[in-house]
Amino acid sequence: MSNPAPLAHTVLAASSTEHRPLIITLFAVFVAATLGITVWAGRQTRSASDFYAGGRQFTAFQNGLAVSGDYMSAASFLGIAGAIALFGYDGFLYSIGFLVAWLVALLLVAEPLRNSGRYTMGDVLAYRMRQRPVRTAAGTSTIVVSIFYLLAQMAGAGVLVSLLLGITSDAGKILIVALVGVLMIVYVTIGGMKGTTWVQMVKAVLLIAGALLMTFLVLLKFDFNISDLLGTAAERSTKGAAFLEPGLKYGASGTSKLDFLSLGLALVLGTAGLPHILIRFYTVPTAKAARKSVNWAIGIIGAFYLMTIALGFGAAALVGPAAIKAQNPAGNTAAPQLAEYLGGGVGTTGGAILLAVISAVAFATILAVVAGLTLASSSSFAHDIYANVIRKGKATEKEEMRAARWATVLIGAVAIVLGAFARDMNVAGLVALAFAVAASANLPTILYSLFWKRFTTTGALWSIYGGLVSSVFLVLFSPVVSGNPKTSMFKGVDFHWFPLENPGLISIPLGFLLGWLGTVLSKEEPDAGKYAELEVKSLTGVGAH
Repeated sequence: MSNPAPLAHTVLAASSTEHRPLIITLFAVFVAATLGITVWAGRQTRSASDFYAGGRQFTAFQNGLAVSGDYMSAASFLGIAGAIALFGYDGFLYSIGFLVAWLVALLLVAEPLRNSGRYTMGDVLAYRMRQRPVRTAAGTSTIVVSIFYLLAQMAGAGVLVSLLLGITSDAGKILIVALVGVLMIVYVTIGGMKGTTWVQMVKAVLLIAGALLMTFLVLLKFDFNISDLLGTAAERSTKGAAFLEPGLKYGASGTSKLDFLSLGLALVLGTAGLPHILIRFYTVPTAKAARKSVNWAIGIIGAFYLMTIALGFGAAALVGPAAIKAQNPAGNTAAPQLAEYLGGGVGTTGGAILLAVISAVAFATILAVVAGLTLASSSSFAHDIYANVIRKGKATEKEEMRAARWATVLIGAVAIVLGAFARDMNVAGLVALAFAVAASANLPTILYSLFWKRFTTTGALWSIYGGLVSSVFLVLFSPVVSGNPKTSMFKGVDFHWFPLENPGLISIPLGFLLGWLGTVLSKEEPDAGKYAELEVKSLTGVGAH
């Protein structure tokens, strides 16, 4: 098969002004539809259980679909396709890491967490430890992880929509970030968990349908000959056979190999500690349903990540890495560029339609994920910090829900301000930070609390704060923030001394070590009776909410 002509570097900035009304209309239709769903769900949100956990009325399949919608973020759809298009085999390692991570969530966390808590991670820790300090720590960690993840999504939204609408001014980009933030606040304050879950379910269906259509069209271009697809991708990459082998990104030096190990550790262990994923286990009526919903999620997410092979290598073969880099050096626009090519190319109505549809799906992905993240952080603030620390358990459900809504507005405002500064930052670095913090601070504490009888409040605080501070500190002095003129968050300065882009290799073992050390050195006597209760509750579901 002959090489398709490379696309112009202005591909994504909308084929021409005549197609822009079509793109804007599709966006408006989607936003209006999702807002309608949110308002409908909001009318059924009457109690704290409805707001935080959707009344625990969702089936295993519905929750599995929503978990998939929550997990398949802009980093998954835009980032992985771009990583594969630019780095071949090494890019696909992201897909493997994201998918394998679900086995940790299924085997270690989903069922015990559903049985042990009510609405947040803090519930599990506070069951057998001193409430106020551990809830404060859990709430702090949840908010930090959520805000960094939020920045990545909002920066992605800014890039995507700015390019689609041809907006190049800083003021225009800031306006787009603000618009996403306002929509996010509306979704959560009106719809709560019910509205957010329905939006995530719709988004998951749209994303899978869009990826399936593009996969079919890519394979059709190569007569369903995968070998031909991979061969053309390798040829267009100018890397030859090396494009299809390990080592293009993570094999050039000893440091890059350690970076790969660090990234893999963060991806695989981070998922089971992500706050917006953990709260999804509370939306189903039983622990069995929580386990089944993770099985559904593994199936749906697994199918999607298999399709990223066709999307990434298809973009490399049909669009070409040079055209992708010209549009976005990080490759984040590979999937929309591929969509325009498959629809007929630059300047065609078919190209504009498919570009608009896939971009609307990507925008939907961002909206659904930011809603889930905001809900997780506002829930943790209202339930853990406001109701149980500030009000010492005396807040009514109505007061708690009001606090959650105000927290949503506040967190949304912070995300808008920081998102405006982060609009040109490296999105992958922000996502990696969220995963590393979740794996370093949240996961050790959850596992120790559920499975170690001796674990104490001191151990929990050392683990959460130690993992949180070490991961953030190391990233601040890594090449992600400074030192790399092409990909660093702050270009033109260099104050990095930590050589790895992801701190997981250091901060995750440190989180586990500090949890153990804090427990061993503390003079507290753990409550054996409370642990026995928690063990029975987490394993059997007896007395679960």
